[in-house]
Amino acid sequence: MAPLRQGLRAYGLIAAMWVRSTLAYRASFALMVTGNLLVSGLEFVSVTIMFSHVDVLAGFTYAEVAFLYGTTTTAFGIADLLLGSLQRIGGRVRDGTVDTLLVRPAPVLAQAAADRFAPRRVGRVVQGLGVLLWSLTRVEVDWTPGRAALVVVMVLGGSAIFGALLVAGAAFQFWAQDASEVQNAFTYGGNVLLQYPPAVFARELVRGVTFVVPLAFVNWLPALRVLGRDDPLGLPGWVDLASPAVALVCCALAGAAWRAGLRGYRSTGS
Repeated sequence: MAPLRQGLRAYGLIAAMWVRSTLAYRASFALMVTGNLLVSGLEFVSVTIMFSHVDVLAGFTYAEVAFLYGTTTTAFGIADLLLGSLQRIGGRVRDGTVDTLLVRPAPVLAQAAADRFAPRRVGRVVQGLGVLLWSLTRVEVDWTPGRAALVVVMVLGGSAIFGALLVAGAAFQFWAQDASEVQNAFTYGGNVLLQYPPAVFARELVRGVTFVVPLAFVNWLPALRVLGRDDPLGLPGWVDLASPAVALVCCALAGAAWRAGLRGYRSTGS
């Protein structure tokens, strides 16, 4: 537990430094957050335009698709806010500045994740959370404490799964060095994928994001339980509740990948 506390403390100190730096220019910060919120909101505008021409999409109403959008966007926004800076690790590997992280008395992962912490990314979280809260008042669901708790678990577990993908993608860059777009295909691309009902996509793709890259556990499977919909793959009902366990496994595998990547790092010698 001591390394974990040390890492969290280092992350907090570095992130706080960048927050203070950003808030030194409050007007600029407000504009950046607003811009980030508006840009991410364009994704939902496209959903709204689509539903101006159709009543349902693969059997899902506008409010239900908004629920899918809100859960995945909020989950991804939290992960991107906390760990989005890891996509820069490839550049650090190329120019050898990972060396500076290695000589500091703090975990390298915490330093790399907090480096250039960008509080403007909170705009995506706010926008996604706003859509989610609106959808909760519109979907036809018989709300129980269990379903309400599942929504919270869905967002937190989804954040952990996206975070694990960001860490694993950063670990891959120790070897590939210029693979941030590959990482983005699973993170940003996965976020867009999960904004729509699973029935829209081919069964092979749904199987892939369930059993290979478990993005379906971010919101598809638990959302089907909340909305009372059938699973297109016909999986056992308990699978809908497996997001926390899947998130723990993903985090463990991502941690192992990060340690392997760090061990394989070779300095540029410059």
